[in-house]
Amino acid sequence: MTADTPLDRIDDDDYPAYTMGRAAEMLGTTPAFLRALGDARLITPLRSEGGHRRYSRYQLRIAARAREMVDQGTAIEAACRIIILEDQLEEARRINEELRRGEAGAGRRTDA
Repeated sequence: MTADTPLDRIDDDDYPAYTMGRAAEMLGTTPAFLRALGDARLITPLRSEGGHRRYSRYQLRIAARAREMVDQGTAIEAACRIIILEDQLEEARRINEELRRGEAGAGRRTDA
């Protein structure tokens, strides 16, 4: 099986497999909520050839995080901003850790 077969998409978290209606149903929310997440630039669904929004599993996990926050009383715009900032912080920490490991490895090689 090659990487280009449709079956390879089954495990692809980024494959836009879910329609707006199905995504809203899975999250227990409305299509308007998903549109609001797009307006806030938290998630940007891909579009089908007919122009319909399609969501990936990764995007649904992010939308679920937003839904939890909104359900707890956080305004949707604030929830989106918090999630964006949390993800940026996590990425910065990951990069920082990689750089630290790289410096530690480089230090050992020069001492040898």
